[in-house]
Amino acid sequence: MVYIERVRKESLQVFVGRSMFVQGHSQIGEPGMKVLLKIVGGILVCLALVLVVLRITGLNPHDEIPGLWLTGDLVTSPVTDWSFTDNVPTIKLQTQSRFLLPHSVTINCLAYKGQLYVSSIYPAGPPRSWNENVMRDPHVRIKIGDKLYDRALVVVTDPTEIEGVLQIQEKKYQLKVPANETELVFRVVD
Repeated sequence: MVYIERVRKESLQVFVGRSMFVQGHSQIGEPGMKVLLKIVGGILVCLALVLVVLRITGLNPHDEIPGLWLTGDLVTSPVTDWSFTDNVPTIKLQTQSRFLLPHSVTINCLAYKGQLYVSSIYPAGPPRSWNENVMRDPHVRIKIGDKLYDRALVVVTDPTEIEGVLQIQEKKYQLKVPANETELVFRVVD
């Protein structure tokens, strides 16, 4: 009897040493940990490859679907008159998200007194994510046609300037801002 109990205890100790369960607690054994690390490592490598491919190819927004990086030819010279955008219905705007990834959207643009403006109209409540991004970091990349412009946005607070921009917006887009909507107007600066 003593011999059988000793064999059982020794067998139990060997079994417990290789088991994933010890005294009611779950533990991952060494082989299981290696598999888990390989899976997590594979996922991270795939994610890194996807981000590299997207960085190279860009992921421009399409209509109302946001994108990531904008691609095109970078213009470094200053623009003194943005009135060439009068015939451009929409532009692409890239901001920096709080997750350190770019966030790009398609938006309306307006030229007023030679300056470029963008506006955001949304129902009462939290602002659009690109608005929050601009409030946190005003540096943006603007895509007009195939040209990219690295600029900054500032919120317009002058009521006269806002009214002039809204009049141009109403004319260009036949768009009147409803009373219950919130509108932010931003001016593009170098």
